[in-house]
Amino acid sequence: MIQRIMKYAGPYKKKTILATVCIFIAVLMQVLPFLLAYQLIAPLIMGKELSLEYVVLRVGGVCFCLILYSVLYCVGLSFSHEAAFGILEQIRISLQKRMEKLPLGVIQEKGVGMIKRLFVDDVESMEALLAHAIPEGFGNILIPVVIYAAMFFTDWKLALMSLFSVVIGFFAMMKMFTIGTAEMENYYRAGKVMNNTIIEYINGMEVVKVFNKDGESFERFQRDVKSYRDLTLAWYKACWPWMALYNSLVPCAALLMLPLGAWFVLQGYSSLTDLILVLCLSFSVGMPLLKALGFVPQFPQLDYKLQQLEAVIDAEPLRQTTEKFHGKNHSVTFENIGFAYEEQAVLEQVSLTLKEGQTTALVGESGSGKSTLAKLLVHYYDVNSGSIKLGGQDICSMSLEALNQEISYVAQEQFLFNTSILENIRIGKLNATDEEVLQAAERAQCMEFIQKLPDGIHTLAGDGGKKLSSGQRQRIALARAILKDAPVVVLDEATAFTDPENEEKMNAAIQEVVKGKTLLVIAHKLSSVKNADQICVMEKGKIVATGKHEALLNTCAEYQKLWKASVESAEWRVGKEEDYVSAHSVN
Repeated sequence: MIQRIMKYAGPYKKKTILATVCIFIAVLMQVLPFLLAYQLIAPLIMGKELSLEYVVLRVGGVCFCLILYSVLYCVGLSFSHEAAFGILEQIRISLQKRMEKLPLGVIQEKGVGMIKRLFVDDVESMEALLAHAIPEGFGNILIPVVIYAAMFFTDWKLALMSLFSVVIGFFAMMKMFTIGTAEMENYYRAGKVMNNTIIEYINGMEVVKVFNKDGESFERFQRDVKSYRDLTLAWYKACWPWMALYNSLVPCAALLMLPLGAWFVLQGYSSLTDLILVLCLSFSVGMPLLKALGFVPQFPQLDYKLQQLEAVIDAEPLRQTTEKFHGKNHSVTFENIGFAYEEQAVLEQVSLTLKEGQTTALVGESGSGKSTLAKLLVHYYDVNSGSIKLGGQDICSMSLEALNQEISYVAQEQFLFNTSILENIRIGKLNATDEEVLQAAERAQCMEFIQKLPDGIHTLAGDGGKKLSSGQRQRIALARAILKDAPVVVLDEATAFTDPENEEKMNAAIQEVVKGKTLLVIAHKLSSVKNADQICVMEKGKIVATGKHEALLNTCAEYQKLWKASVESAEWRVGKEEDYVSAHSVN
């Protein structure tokens, strides 16, 4: 476990060791006053006289030790906290580097709640363990070991008596430890579920209110919160009796030694001075030992949290190399593609060629695998079988950065950063001038709404682009693609949120994006892709037909069904109230 932690320590390992040494010496300073007290008590009990100088030196030594204890403990904790936050930084950087290598689709599947908890809550929760459990735990456990060695050297019989309460207390602690470890996974799982539910509840509040689902949504929210509460309380209640027992017994090393040791002295088995010395040492060992044992349960927690952090992102990294794109052209070939989300097969033996400069449309019912095929092309996932080639080069044989330079991907949902619209568009080409960004915005039909904004193109988009409508965010995404000017373009329902008034503008913006490009487009509105060079009809993860619009209407039953549904939805309208009443009146 210590090895797992130290591999993240890096340059902070020395500070962790230094903190442990400082705290060890500080605890030693806390023990020395008991030895000085023994030097005062033992002579008095034996009837000897003490000089003023002798007493003053011991009392001064006690004060000096206590001051030095406070100073060294503060210095040790200062070093330990610096090391702890440094280690947390190294853990986050390590997680980030490992996450960068994962398929983007895998990251999206984990969800915002999981990623937030991973990088913020779970990592932050280890700070107290790293800052206290390691340096204080080791510092406080070493001193009792030294003290018990001295006690056994003084009188092994009295030392054994002093161990009685420690053994019973240690047994109680092990019982608590066993119960806690057994329930730890359930506790963290319940916390994870509650965290995701809270985030989902807040994000979905608008939908919940609109459809009057407050009761159902709140019931789930309340159930998961109560489940976490009940599980936590049950865990604590099972541990509390044992915790109280060992907290009471461990500091009482003199519990058996005082009466039995006195009898030993009376019987001549031990000397009075040895009894006084061992008693003083037993009084000094209680607090360090209790504090050290208090940190013991935290070590498996720290180990468990590190294991969970590593397990969350312990997926197969994305297959890629550091090579650049060196394909012959910009045609795309899917060869016998097979893909599944965990155990659920989504694509089976899909083969397809997108010719350079031509438009290929994917159509089919929801869940037929259209969007998955598009995401495989932009390397959101690795294929389970088969290969995808760009210009004859396997996309796995190039870096993700090289692939992204060749492909523009415009999805249904577009994320905007809380910066200016200018900078949001510039993401398409980071070294673009302001003039180039404005031209891209103009070609994407964005200037009409941008000019109405308070600060024009310098207006902040808000968190996630919430200050703009879905259609406006899509046009900004198209402006990014225009600015990027990649030779291959993937449009995944890019007009999904377009209102009828702006559909013509969106189509004009799309035409600017796709001029002379190899285009893969996914659309439910079949009328928007009927002029495509080839239309591929997908059903249950397979391509069942390929051809042009007219040919598919005559030969493919699935396409006929899709076309009919598309035409009917396009003609659908809300009738007047009198028409509705007339149609449903009963004579």
